[in-house]
Amino acid sequence: MPLITSVSGIRGTIGGIAGENLTPQDAVAFASAYGAWLQSEAPGSHRLKVAVGRDARPSGPAIQHLVVSTLVSMGIDVLDLGLSTTPTVEVMVPWEGCDGGIILTASHNPVEWNALKLLNARGEFLSASDGAKILARVQEGAFEYAPVHEMGEVIPVHDAIERHIESVLALEDVDVEAIRKANFRVAVDAVNSTGGIAVPALLTALGVQKQELLYCEPNGQFPHNPEPLRKHLDAICALVPEKKCDLGVVVDPDVDRLVLVSENGDLFGEEYTLVAVADYLLAKRPGHCVSNLSSSRALRDIAARHGSTYSASAVGEVHVVNEMKAKDAVIGGEGNGGIIFPDSHYGRDSLVGIALFLSLLAQHGGRCSELRASYPDYFMAKEKATLTASMDVDGLLASIASEYAGHQPSTIDGVKIDFESTWVHLRKSNTEPIVRIYTEAPTQAEADDLAAQFGKKLEAFS
Repeated sequence: MPLITSVSGIRGTIGGIAGENLTPQDAVAFASAYGAWLQSEAPGSHRLKVAVGRDARPSGPAIQHLVVSTLVSMGIDVLDLGLSTTPTVEVMVPWEGCDGGIILTASHNPVEWNALKLLNARGEFLSASDGAKILARVQEGAFEYAPVHEMGEVIPVHDAIERHIESVLALEDVDVEAIRKANFRVAVDAVNSTGGIAVPALLTALGVQKQELLYCEPNGQFPHNPEPLRKHLDAICALVPEKKCDLGVVVDPDVDRLVLVSENGDLFGEEYTLVAVADYLLAKRPGHCVSNLSSSRALRDIAARHGSTYSASAVGEVHVVNEMKAKDAVIGGEGNGGIIFPDSHYGRDSLVGIALFLSLLAQHGGRCSELRASYPDYFMAKEKATLTASMDVDGLLASIASEYAGHQPSTIDGVKIDFESTWVHLRKSNTEPIVRIYTEAPTQAEADDLAAQFGKKLEAFS
């Protein structure tokens, strides 16, 4: 599988040939390029420091050793967070005065994948222009390393997740007392990654003593496909009603996507994680909210219900964050269960999402299923078409946009076509060699049919 580079990071499958997979040579090259870019941004002004953390994938220790050693060899100090979460690394960067951060995780991809996700000094993902500068340095391949007496040092940090949790509890909108009084029973599926450390600890700190833990051993042996879709979540959907839980919590390997399970074992809906949190916050202080083009119309409807405004960005956390900053948004995120709450930090954070959702549920006083029934009903289909080397994806999408020109399609990120009661969004993935097909409609059958229709269109071009 070829290396994939984008605003979401640099990722690939472990092993194989350098330049075609994520090999030690590639890890060193990209870490070197990142270090060189940091040095160019602050030439000679101070000793640079970078925070590094990883999820629990078996390849993580080896990749981390390579990355850390490379940065140290460039004269950069490394804050070694060890097993961590993506949002934990993001908050630690500014807290510790770091110049950047690297998260070693392939997010929802299967275990054979890993990645280097690169952060700036604000603990946010790099812009496309900064990412392009790093890629150019990789291509040049001319790196300069420090002499022995100017090498960096490794600074171990063992309490990053605990500090992250403390910051979540300190948020004004997290109602710790109401959560404690609600006496919730919560099930957790952490897919045997670092959510197994962070989520139970957060729940305990919130006063949730009754926990049913499923796949919470951070050994990196994923018991099911780690993307938190319904077809992968049979175990927790059965466990929640069996153990009479009030809620099920599912996170992906790096804990930036949050999916919820209602007390009856039905998914609350990954699209509705953000909807529910926005409902809670906009009821308290109306304002603006943001999601991406592939997210449900339900967020737009909830914003209108609270006298608030809504806008959509291109897909990708960096684009959502830019739109949120431009509009001074109260809340934002992505329909894959990603919550971005500026009062905490500008990054998707499942721990923040869990705390805010439990606050809503505690104050609401009803069941999860009742809360879900209070929101507009939309149904989505999420399909994909595998790319081949011969496919002209940009030309393909341009042809489809031209075919539906009468519907004034958006082309800021692939092609999104809004019909009267449905929509379809086609875009090249940032993380896999596929074209993603997203649709939404008033019924699941309509959403599925629309996805199948456009899937056939893509196949006709292959």
